[in-house]
Amino acid sequence: MRGFLQLTWTDIRLYFREPIGTFFTIAFPPLIVVLFGVIYGNDPMPLFGGRGSMDVSMPAYTAMVLGIVGFMSIPISISTYRESGVLRRFRSTPLKPVTFMLADVISNLLMMFVGVALLIAVGRILYHVAFDGNALIVAAAIVFSALAMFSIGYLIAAVAPTARAAQVIGMVIFYPMMFLSGATMPIEVLPESVQRVSAFLPLTYAVKLLKGLWFGASWTDFALEAAVLLGVLVVCTALAARFFRWE
Repeated sequence: MRGFLQLTWTDIRLYFREPIGTFFTIAFPPLIVVLFGVIYGNDPMPLFGGRGSMDVSMPAYTAMVLGIVGFMSIPISISTYRESGVLRRFRSTPLKPVTFMLADVISNLLMMFVGVALLIAVGRILYHVAFDGNALIVAAAIVFSALAMFSIGYLIAAVAPTARAAQVIGMVIFYPMMFLSGATMPIEVLPESVQRVSAFLPLTYAVKLLKGLWFGASWTDFALEAAVLLGVLVVCTALAARFFRWE
């Protein structure tokens, strides 16, 4: 247990030493809130069922944080560890491989929650965004959705030959997905053709699940979204474990 805690703390410190990953996880989402809040405001609109643009966007921005960590931070950090020989050295220690992976998952979850907390704080302070759900249920959905996105990141790290390749793959997948899934702009304002494309993107289902629970719906109302995310989690975790390389 002591080794696990020390390894988790080391991962967190290493996270802060990577300025790009730290910026996009912690600073970028609140900046997005400020930017789109200035543009759209948060006045009630019939299109959003009487809610404001920032009200419906807040859970979507939360999903965006999960995507940033899953598609950007995890592939780059794991691939960098492999290239620099860190993974090889970890493998030679008495720590079990599962301990390393759990520590990495926990550290990424903690950093993700820091970003989400700052995001929500800015939204509440500046735009008084609405929240009608159960905080514990929404937190559980955030963790569940995050694990699904993280599994894709670990798969990218497993198959990418270099850290630079992992970065490129993550960016190529994530940036179009960020705009097409409703994670930045409400999916209701996107053209129908784009909405049809969004049905093939895993982040879309995280956005829909979090948005529904955020406004008081139950898990049973989003059984499809939960099933898709669970499928992504199981399949990508299995593939990542199959192709994972220590060196």
